Amino acid sequence: MRAATPTGPQTGRARRVMVLGGTGFVGRTLCAEFRAAGWEVLAVARTTPDRPAARFVPLDLAETPSAELARVMKAEGPDVVVNAIGSIWSRDDAAMDRICTVPTLRLLDTLGTLRHRPRLVHLGSVLEYGAPPPDGTPRPDPAPEPTTPYGRAKLAASRAVLDAAANGAVRALVLRVANVSGVGAPVTSLLGKVAERLAQGAARGEPVTVELAPLRAHRDYVDVRDVSAAVLAAALSAASGRAVDIGRGEAVSVRRLVDLLVKVSGVPARIVERPQEPGAAPERDWIRTDLAPARELLGWQPSHSLEESLAAYWADVSGRPATV
Repeated sequence: MRAATPTGPQTGRARRVMVLGGTGFVGRTLCAEFRAAGWEVLAVARTTPDRPAARFVPLDLAETPSAELARVMKAEGPDVVVNAIGSIWSRDDAAMDRICTVPTLRLLDTLGTLRHRPRLVHLGSVLEYGAPPPDGTPRPDPAPEPTTPYGRAKLAASRAVLDAAANGAVRALVLRVANVSGVGAPVTSLLGKVAERLAQGAARGEPVTVELAPLRAHRDYVDVRDVSAAVLAAALSAASGRAVDIGRGEAVSVRRLVDLLVKVSGVPARIVERPQEPGAAPERDWIRTDLAPARELLGWQPSHSLEESLAAYWADVSGRPATV
């Protein structure tokens, strides 16, 4: 049995949420999670999807004037805005700034003009921290030093949100999300590339060879459903002005990740790692989140295992049941 539909402050109506980036990998699941919890959902993104997961308004926040965004927000009256705008990582600083930072700054400018200011949940990234300690343990007092255009752009956006919260301009939390797995993962991701080859083998009933870059990184992977649950908890929380890690609290070898996807697919596969390019920097990609703040502030912790996440993903992309 689901909980009673949450209502907006002193209105008796269902709460309303506006999901920016509502057609992306995480955004689609967020919209579904809020709808299942009884919220009225409006998805906002640059491009109209073929099958929207919720009521949809097309807006490019990098180009939309603050006055136009304010008009939409006044008409919609959201109780919560979730900023799930993001992009692929293989872009330069200028492109990432336009895609990740500018929309957030425009959103903050807009919120500052509203009489009723909705709560803001901003999705950042663990890549904002930069290179981790050699043993991969969470730093007790991390000083963000991102090393990628994506990390730098997301850090600029997160800092702007935290500064606005500190100044009392907005009630907001920043969720720094780890690598996300599960249904809807992009085909350009590591999981997407492997799943595509496995699906081809499954369709032909024959083994496959999957050639990949060296799989030496250790990363924290969290199921997209757990991310959505964390966002919902943040939307209902009274906490503000904090950055909270969202992950599984475990650094997983990406080789193990690939092997596990092969296992749940049941497709015989040979994984071939290409030699590391001469002169490449030593591997330091070891990421593990600290879940204590999320438990303390949100009462949240992940509930899906990595195997469950990959099994759901495989069933979705292949139309075939997982073998576990």
